[in-house]
Amino acid sequence: MELKRVVVTGLGALTPLGHDVATTWDNAVKGESGAGPITHFDATNFKTQFACEVKDFDPSQHFDRKKARTLDLYAMYALVAAEQAIKDADLENENVDKNRVGVIFAAGIGGLHTFEEEAGYFALHGKDQGPKYNPFFIPKMIADIAAGHISIEHEFRGPNYGTVSACASSNNALIDAFNLIRLGMADAIVAGGAEAAIYPAGVGGFNSMKALSTRNDDPKGASRPFSGSRDGFVIGEGAAALVLEELEHAKARGAHIYAEVAGGGMSADAYHITATHPEGLGARLVMENALKDAGMKPEEIDYINLHGTSTPLGDVSEEKAIKEVFGDHAYDMNLSSTKSMTGHLLGAAGALEAIMSVKAITDGIIPPTINHAEDDTDPEVDYNLNFTFNKAQKRDVNAVLSNTFGFGGHNAAIIFKKYKD
Repeated sequence: MELKRVVVTGLGALTPLGHDVATTWDNAVKGESGAGPITHFDATNFKTQFACEVKDFDPSQHFDRKKARTLDLYAMYALVAAEQAIKDADLENENVDKNRVGVIFAAGIGGLHTFEEEAGYFALHGKDQGPKYNPFFIPKMIADIAAGHISIEHEFRGPNYGTVSACASSNNALIDAFNLIRLGMADAIVAGGAEAAIYPAGVGGFNSMKALSTRNDDPKGASRPFSGSRDGFVIGEGAAALVLEELEHAKARGAHIYAEVAGGGMSADAYHITATHPEGLGARLVMENALKDAGMKPEEIDYINLHGTSTPLGDVSEEKAIKEVFGDHAYDMNLSSTKSMTGHLLGAAGALEAIMSVKAITDGIIPPTINHAEDDTDPEVDYNLNFTFNKAQKRDVNAVLSNTFGFGGHNAAIIFKKYKD
């Protein structure tokens, strides 16, 4: 069976750096940080008091009051980003069969705020009032509901579900979409991820694991991947969506093509519930699998959008894996962690970083890894590698590999390449 080619025809984003792709990308290229004091709740007594929040988001600009009552914030973010991508791809015109358009949308956690509110209310009043829950509790909370809402809103009746693999979730959504399209099971799929976990349970939970940076005196400088003083990730929120489409279908309707999806890889660390393998075994395997699936040699990759969360162990294990997979070519590539600016969007990270990867190809610019000082080094990090520290770099980019690794040892990597007819 001959596999079909798959391309990217639409992009949408709502992030700590902007309410659309253009603003998000522009601020990333400038090296802006999206971090600041937490506003979603009073974090005074928390070890971490800052995050990368979506700024000035007003649900009333997107949803009527009745609709908003049925949506957790993460689903609102998902609907807004998906709407942008669908419009960008002109996916709702008469030349598109909606029975052949799917939605695969990820969340690592889902409706955490809804769960926290409902469980908290029951803890306070349940003994007196009995189990009095909001009828929208379950459909607001579940991690697959964003995909359902997008499908209902746009009447897309193709494959429809959510993927959950912690911080690899939206890369898994993209890879699933890619595979279904190239197997002929859909003409186009809206794929991506959304997350909104900057609430007491999310921040407190990650704090208890010592996963978050506690650099409260310097929020914007807190995410510093591969620097010696890194002390944990900065939690982020938002959503990102891509329209993946079968090539001939896209060409037939005159769609704009941003890039081609070349391949995807998946693996497991099979090591620890939260820590990456210290030698990067799962990370190495997932990159090898992605290259094999794409039929590409390591030397064909120009840029890796790193998982790079700014954690002491995770950054080092990823670097080790890259050097093993790419050998001497590792020193010819650009590497960067855009999480240094956006924070870590958990289940939405892969989709946002996929957009960063696609934009690097279309614009010939590598976004930077910010917050690095020359004297802030780690003896386990090889600074001969080009981490694109602090300033974006111009480069002709033909192919990008984007890594995501999640709690549970879930790894997913996807490769985009410049589209050539």
